Amino acid sequence: MKFYESGDHGKPVIFLFPGTCCLYNSFDHVLEGLHVYFYTVAVSYDGFDSNENTQFHSMEEECEKIEQEIMSHYGGKIKAAYGCSLGGSFVSLLIQRKRIHIDHGIIGSSDMDEAGKIMATIQTSIVTPIMYKMVHTGTLPKFMEKKIAQMDDSKKNLVNEFLDMFGLGSPWISKCSIYNQFYSDLVTKVQHNIDVPNTKIHIFYATKMGEKYEKRYHTYFKNPDIHRFNMQHEELFCCHPDKWVEEVRSVVEGI
Repeated sequence: MKFYESGDHGKPVIFLFPGTCCLYNSFDHVLEGLHVYFYTVAVSYDGFDSNENTQFHSMEEECEKIEQEIMSHYGGKIKAAYGCSLGGSFVSLLIQRKRIHIDHGIIGSSDMDEAGKIMATIQTSIVTPIMYKMVHTGTLPKFMEKKIAQMDDSKKNLVNEFLDMFGLGSPWISKCSIYNQFYSDLVTKVQHNIDVPNTKIHIFYATKMGEKYEKRYHTYFKNPDIHRFNMQHEELFCCHPDKWVEEVRSVVEGI
């Protein structure tokens, strides 16, 4: 695991957690805007970085390394953390474990899906070969290409921006890392009614995902600060970087 720091050391620290099968540089398009307000630390998960020879094993193991980094370099406390999709699960777990402190946890339209071991094994076994081929070849399956071709320009733009976050064309990412990341995310349980003193949970809720996700947020977090956007999953982050930066600044500064 690596941590890519940038910006002005004197500014509040925000950790940035990528989504499933995404690389740390998926945050590159928002760093310039964030640096106006924050010192940024982009997390690069084990198994998803070309600069090291590692494998992703479990959410718990990754959490332990993140906690050690925050304790060693930031006194065990940071101003904010943003989790993109899968990254939202990391933010949730780090807050509930209470080994480090995060003033503002921001969940980026994460689906917060969970499953038992049998169903998680089935789901992961289906998804992994598809994602592995995409990651290694940098090309999409034919059925996905056909579906995208039938979309209007606005939807195509969203899909292409979303795909840019993935580690497509990254042959160093192993099938084992992809499998473990999917499986571990599904079976690692997030507590209900998370409520940590002096920590505020903010949700960037993409309403086009469906009402059931808002219900989940109220299940997992006792008093979530929900910000609703008439968008698809991570559309705000992918397609509206300036607005996304301002939303992050607003919730952290309490504007």
